[in-house]
Amino acid sequence: MNIAVLGANGFIGKNLLKRFDNGNHQINAYDKETINFSGIDLDTDEMLPRPKRVRANKPVDLTTYDSVFLPFGRETDVIIQAAATTSGAKDIVNKPYYHVTDNALMNARILQSTYELANCYPDRTFHFVFFSCTVMYPQDLDRAVTENDFTGEIADQYFGVGWTKVYIEKLMEFYSRLLPNVKFTVVRHSNVYGPHDKFDLEKSHVMGATINKVLTTPNGGEVEVWGDGSTVRDLLYVDDLMDFVVKAIEQQESNFEIYNVGSGEPISVKELVKSVIHVAKKNLRIRYNTDKPSFKNGLWLDYKKAHSELCWTPIVSLNDGIEKTINWLHNRAVNG
Repeated sequence: MNIAVLGANGFIGKNLLKRFDNGNHQINAYDKETINFSGIDLDTDEMLPRPKRVRANKPVDLTTYDSVFLPFGRETDVIIQAAATTSGAKDIVNKPYYHVTDNALMNARILQSTYELANCYPDRTFHFVFFSCTVMYPQDLDRAVTENDFTGEIADQYFGVGWTKVYIEKLMEFYSRLLPNVKFTVVRHSNVYGPHDKFDLEKSHVMGATINKVLTTPNGGEVEVWGDGSTVRDLLYVDDLMDFVVKAIEQQESNFEIYNVGSGEPISVKELVKSVIHVAKKNLRIRYNTDKPSFKNGLWLDYKKAHSELCWTPIVSLNDGIEKTINWLHNRAVNG
């Protein structure tokens, strides 16, 4: 296949390049910044031969129509849309517009380009994969959330980003009714973590921030946790997400589907911090700062649909995923 990866410099994008570089595919990588993977191993950042199947293209502004249309030449079979403006809880609270404007604009442009591509080649088949989220779901259920649990009510703190994602999903459904030769996959994934994630405290999600705090705090020190630690999360190691993408491309039958992709296991932030401390073999205290931004309740995902239709099941346990991520960070530090 010829695969266009949009947002190739990002966390999910880099892992996509790694996964598909191991197959018989040609990958065209696009991002708003210059992509230069020449001589860099995508696992450890060591100097190794350039990935054989990845072609890094010139930077493109995915919010402008002219730039968006360029990636989708006649060679493209699969478009994986991993480009997004993303951040952590601090930005969601202090910059409520941060996840709305660019994401709505770029995806509308990208889907329009996909429509024009598919119309140009009506005898060919294409696949469009979009990474959505789970913030449109109820945050206070006492069971795993299914794809049917979105009721049209979104929690106040997620109102902007949640409805933006729903809007993009509905655009995909709209185009799926117009394009019988395109399969559209919406991936409502849980909190993904692993190599190439964000680990700085300003923009990282809960796992990246927790690993950063634990690794940088001296033994005997104290780790600060925002809120009281009761918020529940569903955490998915990035390799499991990559496995899902492969299965969706290979096995999805209908031309529009929404899938939950998560571990299916709830864990509180309090227990997560304890797990990271344990795996890192650190001796640390935990202090809960209830004055900092935090979200109540939380959710975890029911992935039965992905399992029954695509035979997908997550296989990396939480502790194994934490260990893999910490080892990757150590290797990156050692190799400069």
